[in-house]
Amino acid sequence: MSDLTIGAIVDSCLRTRPAGVAATLGGQRCTFTDLNTAANSCARALRARGVRQGDVVAWRASPDFLTLSGFLACARLGAIFAPLNPAFTAAETASLLDYLRPRLAADSDLEEELAALIGPSPAGASLAASATAAPPIRTPVDDSSPHIVYLTSGSTGRPKGVLVSHRASWLRAAPGGGTFTHGLRGGGGVVTAFPLYHYGGWHYVLEAWQNRRPIHLVSRATADELTSAVESWRASALYAIPAVWQRILAADGDLSSLRHADTGTSHAPADLLSHIKERVPGATTTVLYGSTEAGRMAALQDWEIAERTGSVGRAAFPGALWLDGGEVCFASPALMDGYYRLDTETTAVLCDGVYRSGDTGELDEDGYLYLTGRTSELIRTGGESVWPVEVEAALRGLAGVADLAVVGIPDDTWGEIVCAVLVPDGSQVPDLWQLHSHLDGRLARFKHPRRIITARAIPRTPATGQVQRRRLRDLVSSRA
Repeated sequence: MSDLTIGAIVDSCLRTRPAGVAATLGGQRCTFTDLNTAANSCARALRARGVRQGDVVAWRASPDFLTLSGFLACARLGAIFAPLNPAFTAAETASLLDYLRPRLAADSDLEEELAALIGPSPAGASLAASATAAPPIRTPVDDSSPHIVYLTSGSTGRPKGVLVSHRASWLRAAPGGGTFTHGLRGGGGVVTAFPLYHYGGWHYVLEAWQNRRPIHLVSRATADELTSAVESWRASALYAIPAVWQRILAADGDLSSLRHADTGTSHAPADLLSHIKERVPGATTTVLYGSTEAGRMAALQDWEIAERTGSVGRAAFPGALWLDGGEVCFASPALMDGYYRLDTETTAVLCDGVYRSGDTGELDEDGYLYLTGRTSELIRTGGESVWPVEVEAALRGLAGVADLAVVGIPDDTWGEIVCAVLVPDGSQVPDLWQLHSHLDGRLARFKHPRRIITARAIPRTPATGQVQRRRLRDLVSSRA
């Protein structure tokens, strides 16, 4: 078996820390031995359902031990794990399954079956010591083969599955390749504020395990749950986007065990970085910039923040970063393989080992990157991706609206927020509460608009009626 597979990461932990804690959730924990035993049972159950090497397994990725077991089981089988957002509506999930065409979609019945086999309740409360000690499955897996497909928004409004190999994930999470450039300091584990359907969630799972430390999961990324996890388990590291850090800093809780208090993904305001320093003086803070397609692309180290305000740092090892026509380009051995079953979309952003990010920026004379915007219309809000066309389609038929469009506008907290531009039909214009009520059950909440602006007309192309989003952004900026 190759040394750069996901299974090999856990094998290393088993050899060195078999009784070490692999994961926690609330007050429950599981060791690496527990995790290994559960994953073996899960792998056998998946194989009995017909899952083989190269097959896609769609999984409702709740933040629990069962999801960790399914992830590792797929890696051991050589199957491709496809984590789905549990908050997606039935229609959204059906659309994703139509795109993925999985060999198996883990539904509630399968979750109950697996839970009975390996111990945790459907909510992932604990791993039972009585889990079946099945012999391990040792399917030969080449580390260049894909192990996970992350779902993100596409340029046509369809979902895009970012296909990542064992080797790329291993390199992204290895000491020096991930967040903790010089290794994880302190004696505790890593608290993840990202859900397990998101690249960030699995990155920190793997980075914790690469450092032979536990990953501390939370049911929801609230300030209370995150600070409680840090305090209860004396965690060493927490990465959170600026919006989440603002909630954490406003809450009570002992964060003194942290040695890494990191942020990024979107613009990190200077005053936020100062507040983090004041609250957690014993920790270093790194500002990180990256994407699901490429992993970490740039990093601004703790000692650089004061002199490089507003920068996201220099190219992350072992990659190279440069600008082409103002667009950020990145080359690295840890890039994605491509978009699953979307050759045209892959070719548009990935060619000869170079990833075109869609972000625009400026580089100073020392190679520090300052982001200025995006070449595409994709909205990046709080680490999530939202396609305007999808939100517009869900808003159609809204009472009081003759026409509408959606655009992203800059925001210090979220990076960008979703803004709905509404053309009234002469009656009362709906407010945000009415928009959210209309969208509940149609779209996940992170896709809902956070701002409404009214306009006399939506700028559109004369021939096709397409929204002229650049003009729309200018309109919104002047009104905002």
